[in-house]
Amino acid sequence: MVIFPVLFLLGSLIPCGHGETESSMIGSMREAALKYQGKLECGNWDCDCVFNRERGCCCGAKDLYQLEDNTFMRMMNLWQNLAELNSKVKAVTGNLKIAFETCLNITLPTPNCFGPFNTDVPIRFNSVSLNDGMGYNPSLGAFTAPCAGVYAFSFTIYSSVGADGRLYHKVQLLLNNGVIASVWEDNREDGEDSASQLVVLQLNKGDQVYLTLTTGRKLCGNLASNSFTGYMLYSLNNA
Repeated sequence: MVIFPVLFLLGSLIPCGHGETESSMIGSMREAALKYQGKLECGNWDCDCVFNRERGCCCGAKDLYQLEDNTFMRMMNLWQNLAELNSKVKAVTGNLKIAFETCLNITLPTPNCFGPFNTDVPIRFNSVSLNDGMGYNPSLGAFTAPCAGVYAFSFTIYSSVGADGRLYHKVQLLLNNGVIASVWEDNREDGEDSASQLVVLQLNKGDQVYLTLTTGRKLCGNLASNSFTGYMLYSLNNA
């Protein structure tokens, strides 16, 4: 029957509300609901709360408790997903910090030049100011990739031969045995000059990057102005 649920609903409005005034009609409907002896149909509400304990009892307590539990479980699942994502990010990056910075600092005989040589010679930048990840080996002058990834490398080459000298150098950046970039000078117009290069390379684990001075060329003057740096932009998933 439709009348009883309506009576129950209207009767429950009084204990759950805050108003203290009741009309005679609402009061009559509430009394009819309270005197009903059949089975109570309260839906999701607590019938005992609505019809017996009345004021001070939250009619929708069960639904609120369930909502609270569901919200808590969703928050816990979200926290777990964030923790798993953080672990995956660390796995991808290997939690590695890879970067190096070095310059050339060697004692040269007179004249103050490195070279010339009768073969291409790796330049061993031996003054290391940064070597996170220990990828750079100053004894070899080479960087060996600790993991696969995308790396940036830069180098600056400087030479000074004086007013009567001849600038004559060529320095190449190699990946394993292949030339990637180079800078060079061959003129008598000025006594000193410098040049820089920046390259971005995708490396596999174990790949080597280094600089060489080519056959017959030389670097002179303040060799500490020659520098070689590199760092990892990001690692690859198959690192």
